[in-house]
Amino acid sequence: MRKIVSLEELIEELQEIDDLREPWKVKPKLGDVIAISLFATLARCDDLKDIFYWADANEEILREFLELPNGIPGYDTIRRVLAIVEPTVLDDFAQKWNELTQKGETEKLRKILAIDGKTQRGNATSEQKPNHIVNAVDENGICFGQEVVDEKSNEITAIPKLLKRLNIKDHIITIDAMGTQTEIAKQIIDKGADYVLGLKGNQGILHEDVRLYFEDKELLGKCHYTAKTEKARGGIEKREYWVTTDVAWLSQLSNWTGLKSIGMTRNTISKNGKTTVNDRLFISSLSDGNAEIFARAVRGHWVVESFHWHLDVTFREDNCQVIDKRAALNLNILRKFAIAILKNVEMGKRDSMKTKRFKVMLNPMKWLNELLAM
Repeated sequence: MRKIVSLEELIEELQEIDDLREPWKVKPKLGDVIAISLFATLARCDDLKDIFYWADANEEILREFLELPNGIPGYDTIRRVLAIVEPTVLDDFAQKWNELTQKGETEKLRKILAIDGKTQRGNATSEQKPNHIVNAVDENGICFGQEVVDEKSNEITAIPKLLKRLNIKDHIITIDAMGTQTEIAKQIIDKGADYVLGLKGNQGILHEDVRLYFEDKELLGKCHYTAKTEKARGGIEKREYWVTTDVAWLSQLSNWTGLKSIGMTRNTISKNGKTTVNDRLFISSLSDGNAEIFARAVRGHWVVESFHWHLDVTFREDNCQVIDKRAALNLNILRKFAIAILKNVEMGKRDSMKTKRFKVMLNPMKWLNELLAM
């Protein structure tokens, strides 16, 4: 496979995907179906019928970019193709694009990769649970990998599989309290990365020890500290961060590979005369006690919530009633691919993701040309 140097060449590579359909039944090219699905997703199409209707209405434009030897594939063909394509194939293409956009970057700080799960609610029926997908998302809101949770399991079993596939060396991995497991911490360290893991009551003694430590005002005053105050949602939000490498006293220290520090965040929101305070606790392998890096890791994890919000709201994923699990997963990957592409294109001053999709829908010739030239 030749070296990819642009999104246009990446789309061309789709034509080389092995087609597992029976040759005598094949009319539309598999690569064309996938490319059409991606283009339509960029153009504000959120389900299979939208994709077909948009493609059918824009056949002349699509012929500028694709061969389409047998015309626009029908709705049933699009559905069948997305149900047979192996999701790892589409994921590989998405990751190639991510690598393209990262090429040449000289980051002064390590990348933060936030790991968290999201459910495709539209994939549920009375006879099956919906896809639940664990994603690894960076601070820029780009997904660098995903793993589907087995129906009979949970995120705890999917996270190690995802970490195994990811190149996380020298990066910082953040996971919420559900994924705060000794084996997961060990895996992260063994792969040459650091971790910042959330703590809640399910961690028992460890959570209680860390909570009591930060409740001691004298000890809190000795911690490394940083804070930021800004307007948020019609109120004033103050975010405070404390971190310390004083962890030798922890009774469970030996259970956690690489544990070097503990931290606390406090979010104080003042709005309409009312003030709410929320504290969160963490364990970490970061050894320098740098409050700024700790704060960056915590804030980086919040980006995954924004990422999932885009899937739910901007791309209306939960409204997409695709029952076939593989087809639903492939559409999920295409949406993430679309997010990565749209984040890297400048369409107008401060255009939102929603506005960018709307512009592609209104003028696909202009914007597909610009996107493919990236």
